[in-house]
Amino acid sequence: MDIKKRLELIRRNTAEIIGDEEIEKLLRGNRKPTAYWGTMPTGSPHIAYYFPFLKVADLLKAGVKVKILIADLHAALDGVPWNVLDKRQRYYEALIPLMLKSIGVDTKKLEFVKGSEFQLSPKYFEDLLRMSTFSNSRDATKAASEVVKMGDNPKLAGLIYPLMQALDEEYLGADIQLGGTDQRKIFVFARENLPKLGYKRRVEVMHVLIPGLIHEKMSSSDESSKIDMLDSEEEVNRKINRANCVAGDVNNGLMAFLKYVIFVILEDNGKNFVIERDKEYGGRVEYRNYEELARDFSARNVHPLDLKRAVAREINGLMGDVRRDKKLGKLYREAYG
Repeated sequence: MDIKKRLELIRRNTAEIIGDEEIEKLLRGNRKPTAYWGTMPTGSPHIAYYFPFLKVADLLKAGVKVKILIADLHAALDGVPWNVLDKRQRYYEALIPLMLKSIGVDTKKLEFVKGSEFQLSPKYFEDLLRMSTFSNSRDATKAASEVVKMGDNPKLAGLIYPLMQALDEEYLGADIQLGGTDQRKIFVFARENLPKLGYKRRVEVMHVLIPGLIHEKMSSSDESSKIDMLDSEEEVNRKINRANCVAGDVNNGLMAFLKYVIFVILEDNGKNFVIERDKEYGGRVEYRNYEELARDFSARNVHPLDLKRAVAREINGLMGDVRRDKKLGKLYREAYG
């Protein structure tokens, strides 16, 4: 694959890339560049995780080595009780590979890393202390404000969080970090502070955040705004049916999920998005891309109920392999009670 195509894959469906000019140099270098995506084992993963996973797939296709960090200590800093960290870690370790496989990712090409395996090393702790000597509470609070539960009187844990995420880039040997736009302040913090320790700045690739079904953001802590990966087919249908979707208005969570997840998967596999309707309501219709569907939906040629049924079918199809894994239910109950 030529450099142009590799760059297109890395940049596809991104909101912003800090250090974009550095990517081509990385791709032309003598070694394979490395990227990492991190997640805290906090709430149970939901379908919005598919969007960063599609970016993981893009990076792999572009010839980038990818590491998945399951950041157990970051979860503790964000309020997860210490006595359930390992249980949630095991659930994430079992679920995430299944989700990746469901979109065609070869998980053998990925490296999964547990945060505490390197974050408790003497050298990491020394660097953390060194960074704390030139990082002030104002900058740390600002960096963590969109990611960590800060409150009116922030705990010290929340201030440590962005320092650790900055150091993770160095200790994971990453050239690129992938995350949502809510990570931007931490990414900027890392680029400003890593050089003070003698470490290089990394490229920060940000994807958009997918809106929730009911509210502004799909959140693990809000059951009404998300579809959990262990929801039954009936639960998926019910949640999709209740989702905000006003006729003619494309600004909702369903259309965003279609644009950034479903159509990406379908187009990469040479398939169309299908809406099944009775003949009296227009009959079966297929869409090759999101733009075609958005035009028809804006013109009210597609009814919200028909759209919801088609989206629910696609989501239930994605979740099939996950539902068939018998051990996940037990791991979920241990992790979340």
